[in-house]
Formats: sequence, structure tokens, C-alpha cells
Amino acid sequence: MHQFFLATMICFVGSAQISYKSVKLPKSVSETSGLETYGDHLITHNDSGDKPKLYVISSNGEKIIEIKINSIENNDWEDIASDSDHLYIADIGNNNGTRKNLKIYILDKKFLLKGIITIKYLKQKKFKKNKKNNYNAESLAVVGDQLVLFSKNMKTLKSEIYTFPKKSGDYILEPKAVINPNALITGADYNHNTDLMVLTGYDSLIDEQFLFKINNFTSNGYENLKLHRYKIPIKNAQIEAIKIINQQEFWVSSEGEEQNTPSLLHIKIKSE
Repeated sequence: MHQFFLATMICFVGSAQISYKSVKLPKSVSETSGLETYGDHLITHNDSGDKPKLYVISSNGEKIIEIKINSIENNDWEDIASDSDHLYIADIGNNNGTRKNLKIYILDKKFLLKGIITIKYLKQKKFKKNKKNNYNAESLAVVGDQLVLFSKNMKTLKSEIYTFPKKSGDYILEPKAVINPNALITGADYNHNTDLMVLTGYDSLIDEQFLFKINNFTSNGYENLKLHRYKIPIKNAQIEAIKIINQQEFWVSSEGEEQNTPSLLHIKIKSE
């Protein structure tokens, strides 16, 4: 029987520990849902409702170029990750729990399609519409030769961690561990040099946004994951993506909620 770990240790850190600067993003990325670096710029994309496009933006929020990728579809792109050779676009949004075509597209750095990963959840037997399902995810990161997926579990506000090879193939997923952020996880990024995993999430009932740090992500083992939770002091927003700058600084993007424009935030954690 497959063993998974429940990691429940969480450190709460006040919003006073966070400072940030915010710039507006173009309305063309009003549903920004992923962030990656692209030279001196950033790449983002929309989730459902857009064509299969990537948008290169500057750190000032200026749109540099749109890149349409005709060889793939955008059902519900929820994150983008990369390694030295490839980009991984996570078409995995499953808000209603009905999708049977969850995919990760593998692109080279010239944005040419090099492979497709398909995923299914081992325990999902029903595909009837259910907003509070266990099989939605919006967060993808590259960790070594694996992709790591964090679920957005609207039923429990916990997050299952799934891992699978970053190679083309069909994979059936079982959770490796479960963390308890008490929030809906929406973005992930990993830095292999520092073994740092970061996540973003929110609680819509209290209109609060969070940044999570997991230090020593691989070296501590899944049974010893420790979350440091930081409250991001913004309202009327929905943080959807994160990119590590260094141990204390991060890029974060937010959708345009309630008539607000989408935004790019430079976040700095003042101290642990």
C-alpha cells in the first residue's frame, strides 16, 4: 500500500514581515496564472478563456510580446515551470472536478512543442460537477528530474503533493504527502540551489492572501516539511503565481478581481 506523509507543522508570521511594491499589468493578462523568467523579463499566461498564448512582460509590468503556440490548446492553464532546457505549461485546472484531459505541455526554449504529459488521479472515480472536489490543482514546480504538483483542495483547505517524471507519458497520481496550509494553493516555484519551495494561496472567506516558504524541501523529506506562512497585506486580489528571486524576494502576480487591474508584485520578506 502506498504511504504518504501528513506534514502539519506550520509557522504563522505576521504581515508586518512583508513589504511589497506593485505595478499594473496589461488587461490582456487579466487572469494571469503563472510566472517564469525569460532572460531579463518574465513570462505569464492566462488561465481558461484565452488562446494558447504566453506573454513576455517586463518587471515594470509592460507587455513586451505575445507568443501564440498553435500546436497546443488552453483549456485551463494554471501554472508554468522551467528547467535549463524546457518550459512546462500545466493545463490542469479542474474547478468542477469533471476534466479527463489534464495535461502538461513540454516546450523547448524556442516555444516548440516537444512532448505531452497526461495525468489522472488514482482515487478519482467520479467526474460529476462538484466545486468542492479533491482533484483540482494550480501549482507546478520542477524538482530535479520530477515535476511536483500541489492540489487546490476546496473541500479541506489542505494540499496534496504529487510527483511524476518530467518526461512525456501517461501518469496516474497518488499523493506523496499532504500539507495543511489552511488556504487554497494557487502557485509554486522551486530553487534547486537553495532547496527552497515557495507557494502562494488565499482564503476567499476572509479575503486574505498568503506566501508560504518550505525550506530544505528535498533534504528534510516529506515527513518533515515545515511551512512558514506570511500574510500578504493586500485586499480585493487573488494571487495566482510566484517566482523566486532569492531567499527573501519574490515576484508574485494577481488576477484582476472585482474591476481591479491585474498586478505584478515585488515582495520582500524582512526576516524569518
